[in-house]
Amino acid sequence: MKFETLAIHAGQEPDPNNGAVMTPVYFTSTYMQDGVGKPRQGYEYSRTQNPTRKALQDCLAALEGGSYGLAFASGLAATDTVLRLLNADSHILAGNDVYGGTFRLFDKVLRRFSLDFTFADTTDPESVAEALTPQTRLVWLETPTNPMLRITDIRAVAEIVHAHPNNPLLVVDNTFATPYLQRPLELGADIVVHSMTKYLGGHSDVVGGAVIVKDKELADKLYFLQNAVGAVIGPMDSFLVLRGIKTLPLRMDRHYENAKVIVEFLSKHPKVETLIYPFHESHPQYKVAKQQMRNGGGMISFIIKGGREAAIKMVEATKLFTLAESLGGVESLIEVPAAMTHLSVAGSQLDVDPALVRLSVGIENSADLLEDIKQALDKA
Repeated sequence: MKFETLAIHAGQEPDPNNGAVMTPVYFTSTYMQDGVGKPRQGYEYSRTQNPTRKALQDCLAALEGGSYGLAFASGLAATDTVLRLLNADSHILAGNDVYGGTFRLFDKVLRRFSLDFTFADTTDPESVAEALTPQTRLVWLETPTNPMLRITDIRAVAEIVHAHPNNPLLVVDNTFATPYLQRPLELGADIVVHSMTKYLGGHSDVVGGAVIVKDKELADKLYFLQNAVGAVIGPMDSFLVLRGIKTLPLRMDRHYENAKVIVEFLSKHPKVETLIYPFHESHPQYKVAKQQMRNGGGMISFIIKGGREAAIKMVEATKLFTLAESLGGVESLIEVPAAMTHLSVAGSQLDVDPALVRLSVGIENSADLLEDIKQALDKA
């Protein structure tokens, strides 16, 4: 089945009890067993498995071209669970432009458990090769990155990583692209991670995370950790993400169409110092983006002339673009990452320019959105 069909049907058969077309929300913590140690259809306790969550997990696996999906309470819960695959004293190589929450988890929490982190420019495969060590057990990529929208050649990095004597795990955070625009497992990644809070849910009404893999042995280790650690998503949130996924292809195309209009405007605006968009020819990884992504998505970053003060004035002047953290919803959002989502990286090598503005372009009318950006820039 093609992607649009999978988004609506994968993992979501009509309910066998009554034929309900939409996946029921199973509000139950436990399940009757047919005998001691004989759970019915494999269900015994909802931290371990829940029918609504299973439908979501199966759908996620199908969309990413994987075999096994796992759903968590948040994107960071998913990230934390993946890192629990490693033993103490393992080395992790990560990109030098990752989500602020990911950096905070890596640098401020997991270092205390004897994990070693190095941050390198993953857009340069040679930098990845040079940063690998005998202790490297995992390589963490974001592409596009948050908030600089840098693009890493997943296939090129996969070849380097898997040629290493340790054969480290290659993990790709696919939140910004979604499986509709990019499928990392097909490009050589071992694990795909998502914050489902963003484009997969798509309506800013749910928090969730996902992990998808192909390998059964790896999946079994992750399922064990999912159950043992317990950071699972609830049935209602699972239902909301499933509902959001059904319109993912339509939304992603509309996000892109609207983004193109705004990118064209910003590329010529005298107050924009640097435009950052993967499908604009000025982007340093433009060719790689065109090769591995279906379209450029709905995220735009730019550095405004006038520094931090101009950035703050602009984002506080918008009327349709809501000043808020997060991204990927049907509504348009705007923020200054250095003062908001990426405050945790301040003073580190991942420091974000305080004049950088990040747009999450929604699916409203593009003319209305453009007018809002125009008037806000006039006030900056």
